Amino acid sequence: QVQLVESGGGSVRAGGSLRLSCAASGRTSNNTAMGWFRQPPGKEREFVAAISWSGRNARLSDSVWGRFTISRDNAKNTVYLQMNNLKPEDTAVYYCAARVDLVSSRYYTTESEYTHWGQGTQVTVSS
Repeated sequence: QVQLVESGGGSVRAGGSLRLSCAASGRTSNNTAMGWFRQPPGKEREFVAAISWSGRNARLSDSVWGRFTISRDNAKNTVYLQMNNLKPEDTAVYYCAARVDLVSSRYYTTESEYTHWGQGTQVTVSS
């Protein structure tokens, strides 16, 4: 089992920045592909970013491309989501997700491909 704990959420004004962290622990936590999803109020959960377990390949959704960055530190079993130039429409609960993967270069962009989820962290952006 892999346990995921998110941190770093909060409230900011539009144009501000936040960095989310997701710490993974448990068995095989060091060869997991990881991703970030978010669920805005009253909407479905959506893909935000994903990164392979090697860290060499990553993908961002069109809505955050150029503003968000995903990275990971495998020595710390932690993945980060750096969010810059935040907009009110980024307001959501952000979830970290993981799946064990034997392929170091692969990332995943759909919910069904992930097997482990964090509890979520709230991000609120005011105008």
